[in-house]
Amino acid sequence: MNSTPQSMRLHIGIFGRCNVGKSSLVNRLTGQSLAIVSDVAGTTTDAVVKSIEIGPLGPCVLIDTAGIDDSSPLGPQRKEQTLRAADKCDMAILVCGATVDYEMEREWKEMFSKRGVPVLVVLGKADRIIDPEEHKLMIEATLGVSPLLWSHDSEREVLIQALVALRPEGGARRSIVGNLVEAGDKVVLVMPQDASAPKGRLILPQVQTIRELLDRHCIPMCCLPEELESTLSALSAPPKLIITDSQVFGYVAERTPKGTMLTSFSVLMAAYKGDVQAFVEGAKAIGGLTEQSRVLIAEACTHAPATEDIGRVKLPAMLRRRVGEDLRVDVVGGADFPDDLTPYDLVIHCGACMFTRAHVLSRLSAASAQKVPMTNYGIAIAYLTGILGRVVMPTE
Repeated sequence: MNSTPQSMRLHIGIFGRCNVGKSSLVNRLTGQSLAIVSDVAGTTTDAVVKSIEIGPLGPCVLIDTAGIDDSSPLGPQRKEQTLRAADKCDMAILVCGATVDYEMEREWKEMFSKRGVPVLVVLGKADRIIDPEEHKLMIEATLGVSPLLWSHDSEREVLIQALVALRPEGGARRSIVGNLVEAGDKVVLVMPQDASAPKGRLILPQVQTIRELLDRHCIPMCCLPEELESTLSALSAPPKLIITDSQVFGYVAERTPKGTMLTSFSVLMAAYKGDVQAFVEGAKAIGGLTEQSRVLIAEACTHAPATEDIGRVKLPAMLRRRVGEDLRVDVVGGADFPDDLTPYDLVIHCGACMFTRAHVLSRLSAASAQKVPMTNYGIAIAYLTGILGRVVMPTE
């Protein structure tokens, strides 16, 4: 369980006003004193993150956040961190207290609903509220759902079963290769080991894809680009699928046998972590770029860039060869994603192996709302090399 990458865990965020019982609820779920519990409002400052196994929910990440009504001097910064935490969530627990109205909670519930994030509404500290039934009716009238009454002596299993009932189909775990392969299929994986590849290990999308192929009883074979032809020659029949690193898409496409499907790790991640059809539409914006255009490249990780870095070096070079040397390309990493995307004509996101799907979809939603097209590395490179029509994409 501890080896499950965070990006593949079900992310559950706990939100609500200050001092409504969020931290107590987190401690009950984890069975640990993870979060500080106090009657002093604003005790939780930065988001507290805990990886844990929760029975039928499987590997999870719990995120305890600062109050959505934090009015302390650092309140605006804490609210910003809470909003960033909301971007990562597959599910949300919205904890309500004994307030005079629930308009603030209604706004947060609507925000999650627009993103397709299931929300469990809880009336916290119900045992300390004079008339919990009255507040329950107020919440039903404002939020449109009946809250779960929660107090210090409530059973943990009640909360877990409520989360199980709301869990999105498939949870945080989705299929990477989808419907592209079946048991017994031979799959060749082309994996360059250049300066950007970590020494002594494989990058996460490669590891995840190989593991899924093995779980599905396929026969994966790995090779370097320069060994692709000899690998194919060693096979009695062409493979069902070739999965390549996007940076050698063109090279591999030229050597892919007729009848063999072709895709890339980044394209698979586009479907696994985002909306692949939206990314395909976004890639079409490349055709309209000029030297006066501005492109944002967003990397999920914050590694030190290598000399052969695909996002910071190779992809900008490919874009400029097509559009012109004066094309402006900005690069951001990790959480540094602009709120205002309107200065950009296109956003190109990495495969986002370090992000949850909810996180990627929140960025895609922000770009769509600002009418800025967005695509991802693999699909952009397939477009630039003229092979996007050949590339297969999973549909499940």
